[in-house]
Order: sequence, then C-alpha cells, then structure tokens
Amino acid sequence: MQKTTHLLYLHGFRSSPQSVKARKMAALVAAQYPEVIWWCPQLPASPRQAMDLLLAGLADWPLAHTALMGSSLGGFYAAWLARHLGCPAVLINPAVNPARDLAAYIGEHPAWHDTSQSVFFEVAFVQELLDLQAQSQVNPANTLTLIAKGDEVLDWREMLTAHQSGRVRLIEGSDHALSDFDDHLPEILEFLQLA
Repeated sequence: MQKTTHLLYLHGFRSSPQSVKARKMAALVAAQYPEVIWWCPQLPASPRQAMDLLLAGLADWPLAHTALMGSSLGGFYAAWLARHLGCPAVLINPAVNPARDLAAYIGEHPAWHDTSQSVFFEVAFVQELLDLQAQSQVNPANTLTLIAKGDEVLDWREMLTAHQSGRVRLIEGSDHALSDFDDHLPEILEFLQLA
C-alpha cells in the first residue's frame, strides 16, 4: 500500500463529525500528519445522497493515496467505496445489512451529539440501502476491520463472516462505539500508512 495523503472518515447513523472517534482522528491527523488532507463530512440521512456527496468529494482525490475509515453505517459506506474505488479502509464495527437493521428506525430520531438536531429516516432510504447492498456482494480485501464482541447494536459474528477477506481484529468485550478506540490506534495508523 502506498502512503496515504488523503483520509476520509465516515460516521454512523445518527452520528456526526463530532463523534469521539472522528474528533480523535481529526486531532491526531492535524497534530502528527499536518500534510494529510482530512475530510469528515456530515452525511445526509439518504444513503443515495450520502454516496453522491462522497463520490463528488472524492472525484479529485488521488485514489492511489486515499484511505477510508468508517464506523457502523459509515463502515458499510467505507466498505462500499473501498470495493468500488480500490482504496484501503479501516472499518469499525461495520454494518453488514443496514437495510434490514434500519428498517426499524423509520421516522425522526435525535442526533447523538446534538439532541437539538434530528435525523429523519424515510421508508425510501431502506430501498436506497438495498440498492447499495446489491452492488456490494463481495467485501474488499484491502481492509482492516475492528469487530467488538461486546457490540450491543450489531452481531459480531455477522461482521466477522462478511469481512474475512481482509485483515480482522476481533476484540473481546468493548462496545459498538469502540470505547477502547485509543488501544487500537497503533494498528490503525500502521494500516493507514499515513504520509
């Protein structure tokens, strides 16, 4: 893998660039790798709009030097982008079947990091996820997937089965947010090959 000069971080459902992991990565990149281009956009609730935003934003990036990170639904998006663009990706407790999982969340929900904000998940978004899932039958090998057995939201066995083609770090305990994120930073940084 070549040195990474551009790094994209994708947050999960109801999350934001204000998530703990996103802020830690942003601060780390700014302090230790100031020459690396960092992008962590607020993703629209619509998967189609989210993917349109990401593909447009990545259009001018040098893909041979681009790496991705994503957590939960952002991990699903990062895996999709890694497969279609050939970029390496760090996936943190990635959603495997988000259409099934989010079908139960139709309606309005408070955002995790600012409860004055809300996310409205429409019925049509389930189909948008199904469309993306249909295009991602094989998960990419150029991934590092961190899977917490203690994930209270997603089934670690399902994540493990889906991502065996890449490098996997199966974590005893922890949780969906990967609260012990700092413990895994050395392996993440080594995989990302930051410039």
